[in-house]
Amino acid sequence: MKDVQEETTTSALATTDLMFLLSWASHSLQTELTAALEEVGISPRAHCVLYNALNGDMTQTQIAEACGLDKTTMVVTVDKLEEDGLAERRPSSFDRRVKTLVVTEKGRQIVARSQEIIAAIHADVLGTLAPQVRDGFVEGLTRLVGGRLSALIECEQPPRRRSTRA
Repeated sequence: MKDVQEETTTSALATTDLMFLLSWASHSLQTELTAALEEVGISPRAHCVLYNALNGDMTQTQIAEACGLDKTTMVVTVDKLEEDGLAERRPSSFDRRVKTLVVTEKGRQIVARSQEIIAAIHADVLGTLAPQVRDGFVEGLTRLVGGRLSALIECEQPPRRRSTRA
């Protein structure tokens, strides 16, 4: 009986379109977060940048890497954050050739509120899973992103990531 169950599981995995499932889930969650964060006038991307900048003396490049943003997208995002009075570029304390991003008090308030909104949506999304599945699901995704899917491979025409407005 065990062999039949393993064979069924292996067959289901072979026919599962993992890329579609992950892409759809990501796009759907991104869209929901974008809509919800409109309340505080910020995008998920801008939230990610501000949230990571709260950690202190990080360069724009380090924050971009933490958020998975390319250089151009990061510049546009930071320009908007500065324009909105949520962050300021300042010379780094350890290397004057680079800029760090400092979150203003207004930016801190926005991050606090947007973090509450994001946490509520994450809880709602994960709450749709049975408790016995939830932890394994998050652990599995975390292991994939931290391991097998942690680095992008080089290819001639890499796929473009979906973007949200800055």
